[in-house]
Amino acid sequence: MSDNVLRCSFCGKVRDDVQHLIAGPGVFICNECVELCERVMSDQPLPSFPPLDGKTDEELLADMARLDASRGQVEAAVQDRVLRLRSRSVTWARIGEALGVSRQSAWERYSGEE
Repeated sequence: MSDNVLRCSFCGKVRDDVQHLIAGPGVFICNECVELCERVMSDQPLPSFPPLDGKTDEELLADMARLDASRGQVEAAVQDRVLRLRSRSVTWARIGEALGVSRQSAWERYSGEE
């Protein structure tokens, strides 16, 4: 799967597999997940989801790949925020604190070629 493919950050479906894909700050949600959220919010019964143990190897591999691709979108959004904060002279210590890691860990993960 390409890292450049837009997909729902919740279910992992790609833009072409859903009717609508709504963009948020670093995340996306499809119309199907929005409908599920609406059901939760209105206390309607939820559809049952098959247990993971009931899925085939191929289904689990596909799920894993979709989840991993969604993580890439979130990582790109975090990297963008870090670059913007650094351009404003926000310290690595503050960035690390916000991420729940040390200053050194934040620098190692996000400094790139600063």
